[in-house]
Amino acid sequence: MRTSPTPPGAVRRRILHFLDSLPSRILAKRELDRVIAQQKAGWNLGNAPTAEIIEGLTNWGKLQIVQLPFSFRPVTRFCWGPFTAFELVQSFNRAGYFSHYSAMQVHGLTEQSPKTIYFNVEQKLRGGGGTYTQTSIDRAFKGKCRVSTNVATHGDFRICLLNGGNTDQLGVVETEAPDASTAIRVTNVERTLIDIVVRPIYSGGIYEVAKAFELAKSRVSVNRVAAYLRTLNYTYPYHQSIGCLMERAGYRANQLDLLRQLPIEVDFYLDYGMKETDYDSSWRLFVPKGF
Repeated sequence: MRTSPTPPGAVRRRILHFLDSLPSRILAKRELDRVIAQQKAGWNLGNAPTAEIIEGLTNWGKLQIVQLPFSFRPVTRFCWGPFTAFELVQSFNRAGYFSHYSAMQVHGLTEQSPKTIYFNVEQKLRGGGGTYTQTSIDRAFKGKCRVSTNVATHGDFRICLLNGGNTDQLGVVETEAPDASTAIRVTNVERTLIDIVVRPIYSGGIYEVAKAFELAKSRVSVNRVAAYLRTLNYTYPYHQSIGCLMERAGYRANQLDLLRQLPIEVDFYLDYGMKETDYDSSWRLFVPKGF
C-alpha cells in the first residue's frame, strides 16, 4: 500500500492553518472533497489523489473519520480537531433539530445527563388532524409506543434519529451547543414540553417529563403552548395531559384555563402501556397509579 505523503513543513503549516480556519470543521465526504479540489494546487500537492490526501490528513494532521452505522442510512463525517456529540449530530442535517430529552438538557429541564441524543428531521408532508373514537384511543395507548430504530452509537452516546411530522419548524430556535460555542438548532421550551408529552419514551419517561414541567414553570408561556397545540392540530387531545402535568406542577389557575378552553370530550392517557392507573376526572386522564 502506498504511504500518504507528508508535505514540507511550510506547506503543512499552510494546510493546517487553512483547515483550522474553516467555519465548519465537521464535513461530509463531498464537502471535504470540494475543499481539497479547490485548495490542492495552492497546497503544492500536484496530482495526489484525494483519498491519499485524506489519509495523510489523518496521519500527520488531526483529521478524524467518524462512521455511524445507522440502519436507515449510514453516516460518515470528517472532523478536524475536537468536537462535541451535539456538533457532530447537527452536521447530519442543517435543517434538523434536537428534541425531546436532548432539548430538555439544552434548556435545563432535567437534572440528569442523558446519554441518548434525539435529533429530528421533519418529513416533507404535513401531518395533523384526523378522527378518533374512545375505543381507538384505548387500544392505541394500552399497547406499546412505536419508537425509532434508526440508532447508532458514538463514544458514550447513543444517537437516535427521528422523522417527525412536518411542523414548518414550529418553535425551533438556534442556540449554543452544550460544552461548545457552535450553534445548534433545538425546540424552544414550549415546543419541547409538547413533544415530551407526545413521546415520553424519548424523554426519560413520564416522571422525567413531570419534572420538566416543574423546572419550566417560571419561564414557560402557556399562551404559546396553547397556540402551538392549535397549530399542530394533533389527532389526540394531548392538551389534557399537558393540563394535568401543569396542575400537578403548581401552575396558576388562569394558565390552566387556557388549556381547559380546548375540548375535553374523551378519556385520554398520560403514557402508553400503563399497567395500573388512577383516573384524573378533571382532565379525563388515566395516569400511572400513585402518580
